[in-house]
Amino acid sequence: MAKIKVKKVKSAINRTKNQKLILEALGLKKIGQVVEHNDTPNILGMVKKVEHLVSVEEA
Repeated sequence: MAKIKVKKVKSAINRTKNQKLILEALGLKKIGQVVEHNDTPNILGMVKKVEHLVSVEEA
């Protein structure tokens, strides 16, 4: 299964509670932090909801 790297590039301040919970579920706490996830529909859906706060690249 393919992997993606997700990097937090913007703050979650003044964002909805749902967006904050999604970032936490992805494992992103600090700006600049990078996590690696499998390329599943669940993860891609979460990334889509916070795409303005993160950057994504294929690993």
